[in-house]
Amino acid sequence: MNRVVISTVGTSLLTNQINRNVEDEKTWYDKLRNTAQLSQADTPDEVLEIIEILSHRAMHKLSESSISKIRLASAELNGIYGLYKDNVELGKIDIHWLIATDTAQGITTANIVENFLKQQGIVNANVYKPKGLSTATTQTFAEGIDDLRDWLKREIEPLKSSYKIYFNLVGGFKSLQGYLNTIGMFYADEIIYIFEGKESNLITIPRLPIKIDTESLEAYKVQLALMDAGLGLSQDQVDKIPEALISDFDGKKILSTWGKLIWDESKAQLLSQALLQLPRINYADTFRADYNKIRDVGEKYALQQDITKVSAKLIESNGDTSLLLTPFKYTRYQNSDQIDHFRISRSMRVSCKAESGNLTLRYYGTHDHVERSERLR
Repeated sequence: MNRVVISTVGTSLLTNQINRNVEDEKTWYDKLRNTAQLSQADTPDEVLEIIEILSHRAMHKLSESSISKIRLASAELNGIYGLYKDNVELGKIDIHWLIATDTAQGITTANIVENFLKQQGIVNANVYKPKGLSTATTQTFAEGIDDLRDWLKREIEPLKSSYKIYFNLVGGFKSLQGYLNTIGMFYADEIIYIFEGKESNLITIPRLPIKIDTESLEAYKVQLALMDAGLGLSQDQVDKIPEALISDFDGKKILSTWGKLIWDESKAQLLSQALLQLPRINYADTFRADYNKIRDVGEKYALQQDITKVSAKLIESNGDTSLLLTPFKYTRYQNSDQIDHFRISRSMRVSCKAESGNLTLRYYGTHDHVERSERLR
């Protein structure tokens, strides 16, 4: 089976090129270390010049060196060469993603590795830079990890039926490696490390059969669903939820990185069961009947996700339905008794009626079914 190889990228390929015997370069390592979390725009010109010099040295070393020296020069390539037993031609039809920090040094290093892999015939080598990912602050790091997690779910998870997924965690910052080690247990088939030392022996850790205890989340599924929909909650609303699943943002409680990961693995099951008892949402018996007729659990899940988003918008707006106009194409039926409707998909609708800041859902189904049920024809 072909592979998707996801490699975390650090900056050792640059720092390894510093000649510490040269007087002018003795301060370079400290200058790079002290600016390692800065973006291209924020990095001082002096440091950018150092990065430029070292990147040229790194490219030259990779192009002129033996395999053993290449593996010593780059932790990322050390892992990749180890995977292919020093014959990277075996990876020509594989997909490689290099995860770079959103920094001048991280992007430069990732670009060097990308170009080198392409020169070796691995044409499908790419750099992904999670927005804002750096270890400068806890918040920027968490936001970058969230972006990376969303990307993995969107781009990598659909490939699992056709490819074997490897996480190459030989390079990269230790904090990033720690998170990717755990995330890899959900997305990767194998995680790659290298024993330090002369032999550079490969260590592979197979995916563990992790199963989320969704029953333990049952009591909190409304709060978890609302936070997933973008709503911040108060402390008393999340008191009984495990602390690891919750984070703080602007005085509100939101899902932590781990909370999002756990919820992503659980929500399809939890949101395809009975209708959630959501704030500002009421269900007419006719709507319950339409919901109970749904046989596809994926359809139930999608419907409940959108209803949760509607609830979150109504809570934010204190019941003002105007906030639903754009995201849900919320409109009123002409010649009706104040009956509104919003879209779930191109063909599916929910009819509803706004009453005292709440929304009573009346019917669900195709455009024809809802209009016919409301006797609008």
